[in-house]
Amino acid sequence: MDETLFSIIASLEDGRRLGTDEFEYLVSHRTHEGATQLARTAADIRNEIYGHDIFVRGLIEVSNYCKNDCYYCGIRKSHSHCDRYRLDDDQILTCCREGYSLGFRTFVLQGGEDPAFTDDRLCKLIDQIKTEYPDTAITLSLGERSRESYTRLKKAGADRYLLRHETADREHYAQLHPPAMSYDNRMRCLQDLRDLGFAVGAGMMVGAPFQTPRHLAEDLAFLQDFQPDMCGIGPFIPAAGTPFEHEPAGSVEETLYLLSILRILMPHVLLPATTALGTMDPQGREKGILCGANVIMPNLSPVGVRKKYALYDNKICTGEESAQCRVCLDIKMDHIGYQIVCDRGDVRRKPICPEQP
Repeated sequence: MDETLFSIIASLEDGRRLGTDEFEYLVSHRTHEGATQLARTAADIRNEIYGHDIFVRGLIEVSNYCKNDCYYCGIRKSHSHCDRYRLDDDQILTCCREGYSLGFRTFVLQGGEDPAFTDDRLCKLIDQIKTEYPDTAITLSLGERSRESYTRLKKAGADRYLLRHETADREHYAQLHPPAMSYDNRMRCLQDLRDLGFAVGAGMMVGAPFQTPRHLAEDLAFLQDFQPDMCGIGPFIPAAGTPFEHEPAGSVEETLYLLSILRILMPHVLLPATTALGTMDPQGREKGILCGANVIMPNLSPVGVRKKYALYDNKICTGEESAQCRVCLDIKMDHIGYQIVCDRGDVRRKPICPEQP
């Protein structure tokens, strides 16, 4: 038995603040026994706060145009063989109507940083969705924008914003992104979103090129301080035609381990079992739920464009109709003792233990 590892696990489970060195030891000394204990604790915490409810977010991939050139991304600007598309407003609204009829009460508009999606256009679209479906939440995942842009989107009715921090290490950030992109600007965006009242989502890839246990420890320390409302992590999967196409993929087991750590570290967080997990492992999303996750994001995009939004290779569920995907997820969740619920799935702040005097 690794006494140091289990001492750190005990500190984490007791709600004590961990230092970066402790996080690094936790990451670099993963064992089957430690992972099993963390998964059990994470599931207990999640069940205490959220029960066996799993929230679904209807993902609408609005565009695969992007002005950025991130080295890992399959829709990067320089990818000459990417088959580009851009949904029009009517197509997006049709996706919402279909999703609403299937029980979805959160819509996630995700896309590359496409200049065609101006503030004016997005504000009008948000207003249309909210007018037609006032009981829904709108999540945006459209990259880095100005504080003024985020302000307008919030006033228009957007509720949440997902923006992975990617890495909390400045030098590692520079290894993953071109010089035109800035670690400081990414952090500025996250703080602006928090200041403006969005429910904010951060997160990182697991097993990204050049990533070390120290980098992951810095990620965990950052998340411990920032306390996002949502946290999206998934294994790195290489994308053909990118500078990292021949890099090894990340580990499902390490991702599951980190999911458990994140649930314990941030008990109330909305934590997805990502499509990337399901792409790497046929039972990946179910395993993610069993390790503390409580969100799944099935695809509501038109079937004809799903394969074109190829952030990485071999993405699952690109050929399924939305109704088929929903039925499939219901069956998968029921099989492991959980149930999909049809509400907005907001963060629940129910305390998990009595306040200490």
